[in-house]
Amino acid sequence: MDAQQPRWLADDEMQTWLALARVLIRLPAALDDQLQRDAGISHFEYQVLVGLSGAPERTLRMSTLAVFANGSLSRLSHVVGRLEKAGWVRRTPDPTDGRYTLAILTDAGWDKIVATAPGHVEAVRALVFDPLTRAQQRQLGDIGRRIVRAVDPDGSHLDELST
Repeated sequence: MDAQQPRWLADDEMQTWLALARVLIRLPAALDDQLQRDAGISHFEYQVLVGLSGAPERTLRMSTLAVFANGSLSRLSHVVGRLEKAGWVRRTPDPTDGRYTLAILTDAGWDKIVATAPGHVEAVRALVFDPLTRAQQRQLGDIGRRIVRAVDPDGSHLDELST
């Protein structure tokens, strides 16, 4: 029996895929450049601070924060160490289960987010929203949600963020 042939991309699909692949490569780099230049932090560090800033009591388990920031626990631990040295985050054992470590955004960390967010949101607006019409913005949101559901059909990553 012949093995099933791959479903090759049609020319228009290939062009769409290449455009998306360029976005996936260039947009994170552009956002990282803006944050490094204006705030002295990486996009990953910013995501860690944002995750904590939106959490109840500005506190998350490191494992949950790793999911939010889309990084390994090892990478997160290294980054949180740098953020601790800056005084923006502190770590403590989880009082409900000592097997876990909590990351807590400090007041200085909150101040860093407040100072950094305006420049970051302006970069997001300039790079993502301004080039699109309102209808294209809505389509982009719909498309993004559909792709995320295909990548994570059971929504397990979202479930972890709500705990």
